[in-house]
Amino acid sequence: MSNARASHFTRRGLLAAGGALGLGAALAACGDDDAKSGGSGSESAGTESGAWAFKDDRGTTVKLDAVPTKIVAFVGVAAALHDYGIDVKGVFGPTKTKDGKADVQAGDMDVSKLTVFGNVWDQFNVEEYAAFGPQLLITTMFDDAGTLWYVPEASKDKIAKLAPSVGISVYDRQITEPLQRMWSLAESLGADMTAARVKESKTAFETAATRLRAAAKAHPDIKVLVGSASQDLFYVSGSNLSIDLEYYKALGVNIVEPPAGVLKASGGWYESLSWENVDKYKADVIMMDDRTSATQPADITEATWKKLPAVKAGQVIPRSTEPILSYAKVTPQLTALAEAIENAKKVS
Repeated sequence: MSNARASHFTRRGLLAAGGALGLGAALAACGDDDAKSGGSGSESAGTESGAWAFKDDRGTTVKLDAVPTKIVAFVGVAAALHDYGIDVKGVFGPTKTKDGKADVQAGDMDVSKLTVFGNVWDQFNVEEYAAFGPQLLITTMFDDAGTLWYVPEASKDKIAKLAPSVGISVYDRQITEPLQRMWSLAESLGADMTAARVKESKTAFETAATRLRAAAKAHPDIKVLVGSASQDLFYVSGSNLSIDLEYYKALGVNIVEPPAGVLKASGGWYESLSWENVDKYKADVIMMDDRTSATQPADITEATWKKLPAVKAGQVIPRSTEPILSYAKVTPQLTALAEAIENAKKVS
Protein backbone atom coordinates (compact mmCIF):
# COMPACT_ATOMS: atom_id res chain seq x y z
CA MET A 1 0.00 0.00 0.00
CA SER A 2 2.69 2.46 0.95
CA ASN A 3 4.61 1.72 -2.26
CA ALA A 4 1.53 2.39 -4.35
CA ARG A 5 0.97 5.57 -2.42
CA ALA A 6 4.49 6.76 -3.12
CA SER A 7 4.47 5.91 -6.81
CA HIS A 8 1.07 7.42 -7.58
CA PHE A 9 0.93 10.59 -5.54
CA THR A 10 -2.29 11.84 -7.09
CA ARG A 11 -5.76 11.93 -5.63
CA ARG A 12 -6.81 8.88 -7.66
CA GLY A 13 -3.66 7.01 -6.73
CA LEU A 14 -4.07 7.85 -3.07
CA LEU A 15 -7.65 6.69 -3.10
CA ALA A 16 -6.78 3.39 -4.75
CA ALA A 17 -3.88 2.78 -2.40
CA GLY A 18 -6.10 3.04 0.64
CA GLY A 19 -6.33 6.73 1.33
CA ALA A 20 -9.96 6.89 0.24
CA LEU A 21 -11.04 6.32 3.79
CA GLY A 22 -14.12 8.18 2.96
CA LEU A 23 -15.43 6.42 0.29
CA GLY A 24 -24.05 9.31 0.03
CA ALA A 25 -31.48 11.72 0.09
CA ALA A 26 -31.20 10.63 3.76
CA LEU A 27 -33.91 8.29 5.06
CA ALA A 28 -37.06 10.16 5.91
CA ALA A 29 -37.76 7.57 8.56
CA CYS A 30 -35.94 4.32 7.90
CA GLY A 31 -35.96 3.71 4.13
CA ASP A 32 -34.33 5.18 1.04
CA ASP A 33 -37.03 5.11 -1.60
CA ASP A 34 -36.34 8.67 -2.74
CA ALA A 35 -32.73 8.85 -3.84
CA LYS A 36 -31.70 12.11 -5.48
CA SER A 37 -31.12 10.90 -9.04
CA GLY A 38 -33.45 7.94 -8.86
CA GLY A 39 -32.33 6.02 -11.91
CA SER A 40 -35.94 5.41 -12.83
CA GLY A 41 -37.25 3.56 -15.84
CA SER A 42 -37.17 6.80 -17.80
CA GLU A 43 -33.36 6.61 -17.71
CA SER A 44 -33.12 3.02 -18.88
CA ALA A 45 -35.17 1.49 -21.61
CA GLY A 46 -35.53 -1.69 -23.60
CA THR A 47 -38.89 -1.16 -25.18
CA GLU A 48 -37.95 -0.03 -28.69
CA SER A 49 -37.20 -3.12 -30.78
CA GLY A 50 -35.03 -4.47 -27.98
CA ALA A 51 -32.90 -1.32 -27.83
CA TRP A 52 -31.16 -0.38 -24.58
CA ALA A 53 -30.35 3.01 -23.08
CA PHE A 54 -29.12 4.24 -19.73
CA LYS A 55 -28.31 7.75 -18.49
CA ASP A 56 -25.32 7.67 -16.17
CA ASP A 57 -24.16 10.08 -13.48
CA ARG A 58 -22.11 12.15 -15.93
CA GLY A 59 -25.37 12.95 -17.68
CA THR A 60 -24.30 10.74 -20.59
CA THR A 61 -26.94 8.53 -22.17
CA VAL A 62 -25.54 5.33 -23.62
CA LYS A 63 -27.66 3.80 -26.35
CA LEU A 64 -27.22 0.31 -27.81
CA ASP A 65 -29.24 -1.74 -30.28
CA ALA A 66 -29.81 -4.43 -27.66
CA VAL A 67 -29.25 -5.09 -23.97
CA PRO A 68 -25.49 -5.61 -23.64
CA THR A 69 -24.26 -9.06 -22.66
CA LYS A 70 -20.49 -8.63 -23.02
CA ILE A 71 -20.02 -6.28 -20.10
CA VAL A 72 -16.72 -5.35 -18.48
CA ALA A 73 -16.92 -3.68 -15.07
CA PHE A 74 -14.89 -2.58 -12.10
CA VAL A 75 -14.86 -5.61 -9.84
CA GLY A 76 -17.04 -4.04 -7.11
CA VAL A 77 -19.65 -3.05 -9.71
CA ALA A 78 -19.58 -6.56 -11.16
CA ALA A 79 -20.07 -7.96 -7.65
CA ALA A 80 -23.12 -5.75 -7.09
CA LEU A 81 -24.66 -6.74 -10.43
CA HIS A 82 -23.95 -10.39 -9.59
CA ASP A 83 -26.08 -10.03 -6.46
CA TYR A 84 -28.95 -8.99 -8.73
CA GLY A 85 -28.45 -11.91 -11.12
CA ILE A 86 -26.41 -10.15 -13.81
CA ASP A 87 -23.20 -12.04 -14.58
CA VAL A 88 -20.31 -9.89 -15.74
CA LYS A 89 -17.55 -11.94 -17.38
CA GLY A 90 -14.82 -9.30 -17.63
CA VAL A 91 -13.51 -7.21 -14.74
CA PHE A 92 -10.74 -4.87 -13.66
CA GLY A 93 -9.61 -3.79 -10.22
CA PRO A 94 -8.75 -5.88 -7.12
CA THR A 95 -10.20 -9.29 -8.02
CA LYS A 96 -7.74 -11.90 -6.77
CA THR A 97 -5.39 -11.94 -3.81
CA LYS A 98 -1.79 -13.08 -4.14
CA ASP A 99 -2.83 -16.66 -3.39
CA GLY A 100 -5.47 -16.59 -6.13
CA LYS A 101 -8.46 -16.33 -3.83
CA ALA A 102 -11.27 -13.84 -4.23
CA ASP A 103 -10.46 -10.32 -3.09
CA VAL A 104 -12.92 -8.80 -0.63
CA GLN A 105 -14.11 -6.47 -3.41
CA ALA A 106 -15.12 -9.45 -5.58
CA GLY A 107 -18.06 -10.27 -3.33
CA ASP A 108 -19.67 -13.63 -4.10
CA MET A 109 -18.35 -13.97 -7.64
CA ASP A 110 -16.39 -17.05 -8.72
CA VAL A 111 -13.17 -15.28 -9.66
CA SER A 112 -11.82 -18.36 -11.43
CA LYS A 113 -14.42 -17.81 -14.15
CA LEU A 114 -13.65 -14.12 -14.71
CA THR A 115 -11.45 -12.52 -17.34
CA VAL A 116 -9.34 -10.02 -15.40
CA PHE A 117 -7.90 -7.16 -17.46
CA GLY A 118 -6.05 -5.62 -14.54
CA ASN A 119 -5.86 -6.66 -10.91
CA VAL A 120 -4.01 -3.66 -9.47
CA TRP A 121 -4.01 0.12 -9.77
CA ASP A 122 -2.92 1.50 -13.17
CA GLN A 123 -3.05 -1.95 -14.79
CA PHE A 124 -5.41 -2.57 -17.71
CA ASN A 125 -4.60 -4.85 -20.65
CA VAL A 126 -6.09 -2.96 -23.57
CA GLU A 127 -5.21 -5.64 -26.13
CA GLU A 128 -7.02 -8.35 -24.18
CA TYR A 129 -9.91 -5.98 -23.62
CA ALA A 130 -10.21 -5.36 -27.36
CA ALA A 131 -10.08 -9.08 -28.10
CA PHE A 132 -12.85 -9.67 -25.55
CA GLY A 133 -15.18 -7.56 -27.71
CA PRO A 134 -16.77 -5.45 -24.96
CA GLN A 135 -20.16 -3.90 -25.54
CA LEU A 136 -20.17 -1.80 -22.36
CA LEU A 137 -17.78 -0.75 -19.58
CA ILE A 138 -19.18 0.14 -16.14
CA THR A 139 -17.37 1.63 -13.18
CA THR A 140 -17.75 4.11 -10.34
CA MET A 141 -16.55 7.71 -10.04
CA PHE A 142 -14.86 9.29 -7.00
CA ASP A 143 -14.91 12.89 -8.17
CA ASP A 144 -17.26 15.37 -9.83
CA ALA A 145 -15.21 15.48 -13.03
CA GLY A 146 -16.46 12.15 -14.38
CA THR A 147 -13.16 10.30 -13.88
CA LEU A 148 -13.76 6.59 -14.35
CA TRP A 149 -12.43 4.61 -11.39
CA TYR A 150 -9.50 2.28 -12.09
CA VAL A 151 -9.40 3.18 -15.78
CA PRO A 152 -5.74 4.21 -16.25
CA GLU A 153 -5.09 7.78 -17.28
CA ALA A 154 -2.50 6.70 -19.86
CA SER A 155 -4.84 4.34 -21.73
CA LYS A 156 -8.27 5.81 -21.06
CA ASP A 157 -8.66 7.17 -24.62
CA LYS A 158 -7.85 3.80 -26.20
CA ILE A 159 -10.25 2.08 -23.82
CA ALA A 160 -13.00 4.60 -24.56
CA LYS A 161 -12.82 3.86 -28.31
CA LEU A 162 -13.55 0.17 -27.80
CA ALA A 163 -16.89 0.43 -25.99
CA PRO A 164 -19.17 3.05 -24.42
CA SER A 165 -19.01 3.49 -20.67
CA VAL A 166 -21.39 4.04 -17.77
CA GLY A 167 -20.20 5.84 -14.62
CA ILE A 168 -22.01 5.60 -11.28
CA SER A 169 -21.03 8.37 -8.85
CA VAL A 170 -19.90 7.44 -5.35
CA TYR A 171 -18.73 10.95 -4.52
CA ASP A 172 -20.19 13.40 -1.98
CA ARG A 173 -23.61 11.82 -1.52
CA GLN A 174 -25.25 9.29 0.78
CA ILE A 175 -25.03 5.62 -0.09
CA THR A 176 -28.77 5.36 -0.65
CA GLU A 177 -28.37 7.18 -3.98
CA PRO A 178 -25.74 4.94 -5.64
CA LEU A 179 -27.56 1.91 -4.24
CA GLN A 180 -30.67 3.00 -6.10
CA ARG A 181 -28.67 3.82 -9.22
CA MET A 182 -27.12 0.33 -9.25
CA TRP A 183 -30.58 -1.15 -8.71
CA SER A 184 -31.85 0.76 -11.76
CA LEU A 185 -28.84 -0.23 -13.84
CA ALA A 186 -29.28 -3.90 -12.96
CA GLU A 187 -32.97 -3.68 -13.82
CA SER A 188 -32.16 -2.15 -17.20
CA LEU A 189 -29.77 -5.02 -17.89
CA GLY A 190 -32.50 -7.60 -17.32
CA ALA A 191 -32.35 -8.32 -13.58
CA ASP A 192 -35.59 -9.46 -11.97
CA MET A 193 -36.04 -6.86 -9.25
CA THR A 194 -39.31 -8.49 -8.17
CA ALA A 195 -37.51 -11.68 -7.12
CA ALA A 196 -38.11 -12.51 -3.46
CA ARG A 197 -34.42 -12.44 -2.49
CA VAL A 198 -33.97 -9.02 -4.11
CA LYS A 199 -37.01 -7.50 -2.43
CA GLU A 200 -36.00 -9.05 0.87
CA SER A 201 -32.51 -7.58 0.60
CA LYS A 202 -33.92 -4.07 0.35
CA THR A 203 -36.29 -4.65 3.26
CA ALA A 204 -33.38 -5.96 5.33
CA PHE A 205 -31.40 -2.81 4.51
CA GLU A 206 -34.24 -0.61 5.72
CA THR A 207 -34.50 -2.64 8.92
CA ALA A 208 -30.76 -2.33 9.50
CA ALA A 209 -30.91 1.42 8.90
CA THR A 210 -33.68 1.73 11.49
CA ARG A 211 -31.58 -0.21 13.97
CA LEU A 212 -28.50 1.94 13.35
CA ARG A 213 -30.51 5.14 13.75
CA ALA A 214 -31.90 3.85 17.06
CA ALA A 215 -28.47 2.77 18.29
CA ALA A 216 -26.96 6.16 17.48
CA LYS A 217 -29.84 7.95 19.24
CA ALA A 218 -29.56 5.75 22.32
CA HIS A 219 -25.76 6.12 22.54
CA PRO A 220 -24.90 9.62 21.26
CA ASP A 221 -21.72 9.69 23.36
CA ILE A 222 -20.14 6.73 21.55
CA LYS A 223 -17.49 8.15 19.22
CA VAL A 224 -16.68 6.24 16.02
CA LEU A 225 -13.32 6.80 14.33
CA VAL A 226 -12.82 5.60 10.75
CA GLY A 227 -9.29 4.62 9.82
CA SER A 228 -6.96 2.87 7.42
CA ALA A 229 -3.45 1.60 8.10
CA SER A 230 -0.25 1.36 6.10
CA GLN A 231 3.26 0.48 7.15
CA ASP A 232 4.23 4.09 7.77
CA LEU A 233 1.01 6.01 8.34
CA PHE A 234 -2.45 5.86 9.85
CA TYR A 235 -5.26 7.64 8.02
CA VAL A 236 -8.28 9.13 9.76
CA SER A 237 -11.24 9.66 7.47
CA GLY A 238 -13.36 12.72 7.11
CA SER A 239 -17.03 11.94 6.53
CA ASN A 240 -18.12 14.64 4.10
CA LEU A 241 -17.25 12.88 0.82
CA SER A 242 -17.79 9.22 1.69
CA ILE A 243 -21.08 7.63 0.67
CA ASP A 244 -21.25 5.32 3.68
CA LEU A 245 -20.00 7.83 6.25
CA GLU A 246 -22.29 10.62 5.01
CA TYR A 247 -25.16 8.19 5.47
CA TYR A 248 -24.09 7.05 8.93
CA LYS A 249 -23.75 10.68 9.97
CA ALA A 250 -27.27 11.40 8.68
CA LEU A 251 -28.52 8.53 10.82
CA GLY A 252 -26.95 10.19 13.86
CA VAL A 253 -23.69 8.26 14.28
CA ASN A 254 -21.12 10.32 16.21
CA ILE A 255 -18.18 10.16 13.77
CA VAL A 256 -14.81 11.59 14.80
CA GLU A 257 -14.08 14.36 12.30
CA PRO A 258 -10.63 15.83 11.57
CA PRO A 259 -10.74 19.63 11.04
CA ALA A 260 -11.63 20.79 7.54
CA GLY A 261 -8.37 22.65 7.26
CA VAL A 262 -6.42 19.46 7.91
CA LEU A 263 -8.51 17.43 5.46
CA LYS A 264 -7.87 19.99 2.73
CA ALA A 265 -4.43 18.51 2.03
CA SER A 266 -6.08 15.28 0.79
CA GLY A 267 -8.91 16.95 -1.09
CA GLY A 268 -11.20 16.47 1.89
CA TRP A 269 -10.79 12.72 2.31
CA TYR A 270 -8.50 12.04 5.27
CA GLU A 271 -5.78 13.14 7.68
CA SER A 272 -2.43 11.34 7.67
CA LEU A 273 -0.92 10.56 11.08
CA SER A 274 2.39 9.04 12.04
CA TRP A 275 2.07 5.98 14.26
CA GLU A 276 3.46 8.04 17.13
CA ASN A 277 0.41 10.30 16.85
CA VAL A 278 -2.21 7.62 16.29
CA ASP A 279 -3.85 8.56 19.61
CA LYS A 280 -4.58 12.13 18.44
CA TYR A 281 -8.33 11.50 18.41
CA LYS A 282 -10.34 9.80 21.15
CA ALA A 283 -12.72 7.07 20.06
CA ASP A 284 -14.85 4.28 21.49
CA VAL A 285 -15.26 2.29 18.27
CA ILE A 286 -12.81 2.13 15.36
CA MET A 287 -13.84 1.09 11.86
CA MET A 288 -10.90 -0.13 9.78
CA ASP A 289 -10.47 -0.31 6.00
CA ASP A 290 -10.94 -3.96 4.92
CA ARG A 291 -9.32 -3.66 1.48
CA THR A 292 -6.29 -5.78 0.72
CA SER A 293 -4.34 -2.61 -0.04
CA ALA A 294 -4.61 -1.66 3.64
CA THR A 295 -2.83 -3.24 6.59
CA GLN A 296 -5.39 -5.18 8.58
CA PRO A 297 -5.75 -4.70 12.38
CA ALA A 298 -4.40 -8.16 13.17
CA ASP A 299 -1.19 -7.29 11.32
CA ILE A 300 -0.55 -3.92 12.99
CA THR A 301 2.44 -4.28 15.29
CA GLU A 302 2.77 -0.66 16.43
CA ALA A 303 2.65 -0.37 20.22
CA THR A 304 0.79 2.94 19.99
CA TRP A 305 -2.04 1.18 18.15
CA LYS A 306 -2.26 -1.60 20.70
CA LYS A 307 -2.52 0.95 23.51
CA LEU A 308 -5.59 2.68 22.05
CA PRO A 309 -8.54 2.23 24.44
CA ALA A 310 -10.87 1.03 21.69
CA VAL A 311 -8.30 -1.53 20.56
CA LYS A 312 -7.70 -2.77 24.10
CA ALA A 313 -11.47 -3.07 24.58
CA GLY A 314 -11.83 -5.10 21.38
CA GLN A 315 -14.05 -2.44 19.83
CA VAL A 316 -12.59 -2.54 16.30
CA ILE A 317 -14.75 -3.56 13.33
CA PRO A 318 -14.07 -3.78 9.58
CA ARG A 319 -15.34 -1.23 7.10
CA SER A 320 -15.96 -1.74 3.39
CA THR A 321 -14.26 1.44 2.23
CA GLU A 322 -15.46 0.83 -1.33
CA PRO A 323 -18.90 -0.67 -0.66
CA ILE A 324 -20.32 -3.22 -3.07
CA LEU A 325 -23.45 -1.37 -4.14
CA SER A 326 -26.11 -3.98 -3.54
CA TYR A 327 -28.46 -3.94 -0.57
CA ALA A 328 -27.33 -7.46 0.33
CA LYS A 329 -23.74 -6.33 0.75
CA VAL A 330 -24.33 -2.98 2.47
CA THR A 331 -26.80 -4.27 5.06
CA PRO A 332 -24.20 -6.24 7.08
CA GLN A 333 -22.14 -3.05 7.40
CA LEU A 334 -25.06 -1.19 8.98
CA THR A 335 -25.84 -4.12 11.25
CA ALA A 336 -22.24 -4.48 12.43
CA LEU A 337 -21.95 -0.78 13.20
CA ALA A 338 -25.28 -0.75 15.05
CA GLU A 339 -24.20 -3.74 17.12
CA ALA A 340 -20.82 -2.16 17.87
CA ILE A 341 -22.46 1.05 19.09
CA GLU A 342 -25.08 -0.83 21.13
CA ASN A 343 -22.44 -2.92 22.91
CA ALA A 344 -19.55 -0.44 23.14
CA LYS A 345 -18.04 0.51 26.46
CA LYS A 346 -17.33 4.21 26.83
CA VAL A 347 -13.52 4.29 26.71
CA SER A 348 -12.76 7.68 25.18
